Amino acid sequence: MATKKSAKNCDKFSAVRKGLHSLRTRGPVFTAKKSVGYLRSRLSDKEKESFSSWVRKHEYPDSALEEQRSAVFGRKILFSIIVALYNTPIDYLRDMLDSVIAQSYTGWELCIADGSTDGQETIRSVCEEYIRKNKNIHYKKLEKNLGVAGNTNAALEMATGDYFAVLDHDDILSPAVLYKMMEVISSEDPDVVYTDEATFISPDRHDIKSIHFKPDFAIDNLRANNYICHFTAVRRSLLDTVGLFRSEYDGSQDHDMMLRLSEVTDKFAHVPEVLYFWRAAPGSTALGASEKNYAAAAGRKAVHDHLLSIGIRSEVSSLDSCPTIYRIRYPINGTPKVSIIIQTRDHLRYLDRCLRSIEELTTYENYEIILVENQSRDPKTFAYYDRIIRKWNNIRVIRWEDSWNWSALNNYAVREAAEGDYFLFLNNDTKVITPDWIQEMLMYAQRKDVAAVGAMLYYPNDMVQHAGVIIGLGGIAGHVFHMSLRDNAGYMGRLSYPQDLSAVTGACIMIRRNVWDEIGGMDESFPIGYNDIDFCLRARRKGYQIIWTPYAELYHYESVSRGYDTTQEGKSRLKRENERFTTRWKAELDHGDPFYNPNLSLYHSDFRIKETDSEI
Repeated sequence: MATKKSAKNCDKFSAVRKGLHSLRTRGPVFTAKKSVGYLRSRLSDKEKESFSSWVRKHEYPDSALEEQRSAVFGRKILFSIIVALYNTPIDYLRDMLDSVIAQSYTGWELCIADGSTDGQETIRSVCEEYIRKNKNIHYKKLEKNLGVAGNTNAALEMATGDYFAVLDHDDILSPAVLYKMMEVISSEDPDVVYTDEATFISPDRHDIKSIHFKPDFAIDNLRANNYICHFTAVRRSLLDTVGLFRSEYDGSQDHDMMLRLSEVTDKFAHVPEVLYFWRAAPGSTALGASEKNYAAAAGRKAVHDHLLSIGIRSEVSSLDSCPTIYRIRYPINGTPKVSIIIQTRDHLRYLDRCLRSIEELTTYENYEIILVENQSRDPKTFAYYDRIIRKWNNIRVIRWEDSWNWSALNNYAVREAAEGDYFLFLNNDTKVITPDWIQEMLMYAQRKDVAAVGAMLYYPNDMVQHAGVIIGLGGIAGHVFHMSLRDNAGYMGRLSYPQDLSAVTGACIMIRRNVWDEIGGMDESFPIGYNDIDFCLRARRKGYQIIWTPYAELYHYESVSRGYDTTQEGKSRLKRENERFTTRWKAELDHGDPFYNPNLSLYHSDFRIKETDSEI
């Protein structure tokens, strides 16, 4: 039986602990304000359409299932559904068996390995009852319990299908799941295909506790959290390369398998439909990772060993709030020079705060600061430049005399002044609050598959300003989790770990020099808006990853230096940039962001279900 994990539950279980910690460290006033915000977020959840209603609404009716049964595909695929039984309650067993038999796609076999030590004869008799009616069910009683991986492998030995898919002995499949997987296999020929899933409160499958709407394949998400999990079909022949499930990772053996598969293929496909139902029952980690703490230790080992197998030494630890979400610390190769590039125009109070935070907190030593002066008017600004140049030996000021163009200023700084191997573009209205912020970004930016790394940015009131960019959110592109509480773990823990995204904001972004050169820097036809997102999308088009990390944290006093465009000229410029961006990236906008599920709202940034929107 595969291990069940829910980052959302971990977040709930840690709420009291966080409240006590906040009370001790930040005082009663701050804690009261945060508590009110938390309760309001809970109330807004209750105002949404219930998960149960959503699932009922999206179930396939009998008429649709009948059409699926009569469908003819251009190729025949046999799915081997793998089930490891262990002391399975009989009603759970029957629910599981009935859900397999109900499949609208009939090309399946069910391979059952029974390692039960209690109620063996009853379990066997139920399986034999089903076998008499369904010759494509195969059952083997094991002489002893071999553990999760061992029992699963015993079932795999019976498999003859083209794809295998592991089904937990107490869970339930949608009758359409194999048909929907068959559609994707027929069109994309993936090596791995997975679906979205829901957790239900036993015994009622329609009493939905949570829904996991997943992104498409994202390797950094997978390393931090086994988000793929169920229901997943894998090309059977890949086992010849990666091997069977491994007992030393019992509890996270499925995570270990997905990580090993990622080492040999990138042909993962995602069916964004809720087609698998986890049963939340006593002893199941669907009720919380604390039920099976050994799973976290096995998961840490799986992630560590996966990275080691691809030549990366790392330190892997569990989050206190959710042990089955992992924090990875990659080694930094050498001490490459980082050029921090800051555009500035007067507003000395903000610039000084930014520079002081860098000087006082930053623990990484090999960096330079390049200030790109653009049309300041206050004489005090230039006197300030003179003072800091005399005080610091790693800061320079260069001047841009033309009109303000964010892209052009950054290109100019790189071309004329930057000496670093990495460029860290930083707004002057930011304040560093994480001492090792450069290291946290550099450990990802140095990877050859990564083009850009973004940071966690907060407003001064500790609400999230930036945690990555989703294409299509708010119309063109928007910041995910905008205005969420600082200590919130996010939907399924996604505010808690570094992950792959389509884009990050240029307010704090690190880019490797050779990537900058390859992509061609910033597009100066985007003087104000969308230049950072455009750069990220151009990099992704060349096969690079964009990563956001919550471990590099800054305050952002958004647009303090320039302000906002309210003139007619500014509005016209913004319209031109909108049109240019939507024309250039029409295909990406039409397709939808691969790191954001199509069932989620594009009007809200908090991962709420799309059909709960009041907007039309």
